[in-house]
Amino acid sequence: MEDEPPTGQRLPRPRQGPGRWTSFIAGSHAKGPAVRGLHEQANPEHRVRVEHDAHTLLIHLSGEDGGGWTTVAVDRETRRWAVAQDLRQIDAAREAYEHLYET
Repeated sequence: MEDEPPTGQRLPRPRQGPGRWTSFIAGSHAKGPAVRGLHEQANPEHRVRVEHDAHTLLIHLSGEDGGGWTTVAVDRETRRWAVAQDLRQIDAAREAYEHLYET
């Protein structure tokens, strides 16, 4: 899934300006397991999840309609990063991780 512009090429600015910024929110679970994902309040299919270990942050962002995933892998020490897209979250994560680190 390649939707990014060629290196160094910027996307055209959206016609309606930046609009009002909002945040992703967690579901309301007063008692229960920890909430591990966030979603857009007006569009619950659009989700984001962040996970980490001692060395790497993985930021997963679903498509606007919930399909497909973009994952950003960030090395915690250097802040170097890699991005990948795939239909499944695990596949995007694996690819971003493999682009970030030598095998």
